[in-house]
Amino acid sequence: MKKKNFLPLFNPSLAKLKRILIISPHFPPANAADMQRVRMSLPYFKEFEWEAEVVTVDENYVDMVKDPLLLDSIPNNIIIHKVNAFSKKWTSKIGLGSLALRSLWFYRKKVNQLLKSKKFDLIYFSTTEFPVCILGSYWKDKFNIPYVIDMQDPWHSDYYQDKPKSERPKKYWFSYRLHKFLEPIAMKNVDGLISVSEKYINTLKDRYANLATLPAKVITFGANEQDFKIVQKNNDQLKLYYTPSTTKLNLVYVGRGGYDMRDALEILFKAFKTGLENEPHLFENIHFHFIGTSYAPAGKGIATISPIADSINISNYVTEYTNRIGFYESIKQLITSDGLIIIGSNDSSYTASKLYPYILAKKQLLGIFNEMSSAAKIMMDCNAGHLITFNDNQNEAYEKLHRYIISVKNQFPISTNFTAFEPYTASSMTKSQVELFNKVLISK
Repeated sequence: MKKKNFLPLFNPSLAKLKRILIISPHFPPANAADMQRVRMSLPYFKEFEWEAEVVTVDENYVDMVKDPLLLDSIPNNIIIHKVNAFSKKWTSKIGLGSLALRSLWFYRKKVNQLLKSKKFDLIYFSTTEFPVCILGSYWKDKFNIPYVIDMQDPWHSDYYQDKPKSERPKKYWFSYRLHKFLEPIAMKNVDGLISVSEKYINTLKDRYANLATLPAKVITFGANEQDFKIVQKNNDQLKLYYTPSTTKLNLVYVGRGGYDMRDALEILFKAFKTGLENEPHLFENIHFHFIGTSYAPAGKGIATISPIADSINISNYVTEYTNRIGFYESIKQLITSDGLIIIGSNDSSYTASKLYPYILAKKQLLGIFNEMSSAAKIMMDCNAGHLITFNDNQNEAYEKLHRYIISVKNQFPISTNFTAFEPYTASSMTKSQVELFNKVLISK
């Protein structure tokens, strides 16, 4: 009788895996910008000897555009825990809409249960729903587990303090004071920081003396080619928000608008108006499409781009679609375009994580960025397209726009250096994250 072959009870490769619990209130199928780092890192954690589980808010409580195809990019072996939240239907009556605040109690209860029943080496907050981060200090005291916070945006910020009320976010008075109170609670005992911007880390270190020697690392979001394969596979079910044309060039931007984009837009639109005056035969057959520019619910977004076009008298050449669209629909807009435009904030610390899909779309690309932004540096390092900076005068901006239009019209091949782009891929960015995680554990 033959002996049966049994798998060994002990697998040394699995024994090496460290375990991380990721706190990400937004998660697929919700199409939120702040869950993209987690989503694109999950396929690679095991490669770098980490095993991840995610705790997110049930999508039924999330007031955000849903894109079910996002689930196709999540590995089947990842354990996802879902928590409830207080219904916005009721909390909005007292002016409380924040997902972080609505889910805070449920997060505390669920993660307490998980930490009592399983061993995790680290808790990782990757979200712009920052108030949940105060639970890191609580769980560290209760379970002696270190935590890392991913600063994708500033938490407590003075950016809007000198701005007119009309340009401030809704409920700014309340949120400014709330964040000023909560941020120190989370930062008091944090063990490591990741950020998309060096400026965000430096601001926190200036604000909190205990962060001076803390492991910290600047890591932008990663570029994920797998997303383009998902679009190709599902192309027929994805909507296109403009009509392809043989007589016009459709130049496309997908992403948020906002008053902080005004400088970039004025540079672009004034250069375009100069083009209309100097070479109408070249510029009159161009149309700009700005898609998904508001985070507000469908039909309630406030246009922040078309008014600038109106003021420069080029509104016939510009269309703004304020409604948010699905993530993979966004990619379809990019790859179907004749050329791509990407605009940046007047805040030098702003990092345009959406730049990577633009580069992977392999179209002629024009970026308009603050010269000090990381996005400008990435475009230059990778030779990823035409770049206008805020330092350029009006004539320089026009000349660069002109060269870009010629490149689009003549379908010149792109000259992106994809070898230089390799450090910005999702795999490379995940490796950078786990290097910081390992450093946190060594320092304990």
